[in-house]
Amino acid sequence: MKDFSAFWKRFLAEKYTVILMADLAGKMKRLSIPKNVVKIGFGALGIAFLGFLYISYSMFSMNLHLDEINQLRETAVSQKQEIQRFAMRVEEFENQMSRLEKFDKKLRIITALENNDNHGGNFGVGGPSNPEEFGKAGEKYSQGLLNQLDEDLHHLTGRAKGQEVSFHELDAFFKDQSSLLTSTPSVWPTKGWVTSGFGYRISPFTGMREIHEGLDIATNMDAPVIAPANGVVINVTQDNGYGNLLEVDHGYGIVTRYGHNAKILVHRGDRVKRGQVIARVGSTGRSTGPHCHYEVQLHGVPVNPYRYILTD
Repeated sequence: MKDFSAFWKRFLAEKYTVILMADLAGKMKRLSIPKNVVKIGFGALGIAFLGFLYISYSMFSMNLHLDEINQLRETAVSQKQEIQRFAMRVEEFENQMSRLEKFDKKLRIITALENNDNHGGNFGVGGPSNPEEFGKAGEKYSQGLLNQLDEDLHHLTGRAKGQEVSFHELDAFFKDQSSLLTSTPSVWPTKGWVTSGFGYRISPFTGMREIHEGLDIATNMDAPVIAPANGVVINVTQDNGYGNLLEVDHGYGIVTRYGHNAKILVHRGDRVKRGQVIARVGSTGRSTGPHCHYEVQLHGVPVNPYRYILTD
């Protein structure tokens, strides 16, 4: 205890004296502060200042880190959206390729090249195996989705190359068969809605099952009926069932028929061209309303007109 008291006296022995004076005539006040206390005070202030600097630097670094994280997060979101947009474009490309292949198939049916298809109707297997994955990107979406897109593009590239070969073949055929092309009924005879297709149906008059040998295209009264290909008018007549009936011979064994017309604008022996208005839609004969009954016959046998129509 004595040692501690002696140590404390020595610790406080040396002092700094501070004289405080209000003015020249005022009283002086003397304040003594032990030197060691001053040293400890300054040391504590220094440590506090260093601590403040460290905390400030830590906070600044943390803010920088948070900014980097936020930037990385924004970049990741932007990349995710860009990949999803690209995936949608790939899916659109896939759908367009499917439409082109259907169009190619129709062209081959028309030109009788369907049996000469060296590709077997298969230009490669492509397209997304699961299109829904495009909208389900999570934390691990990027690499898997990019791999899927790369695979899809690889397959689509193969299909596109095969389709290009097919179209070159068709192009060469059409250059040699331009007359056949212009004589093929490949467009709709009128704009409207198909209310009855080709094949068996229940008759709207008898309620019995019957074969319907064409397409019924409902539309407005007096709507134009156009020639779907070049040809020669071979028959203009009135029929109990078909009403005002028109028949056009396109050559190559193809004949088209148009029934229930309100008015026929051409005569037997007239030459017509694709797109020429040849009649007006009506409801003559056995009909429940204005429509065009459209038939295609190949060597006298009714065939489905859809096989020849190239436009949607």
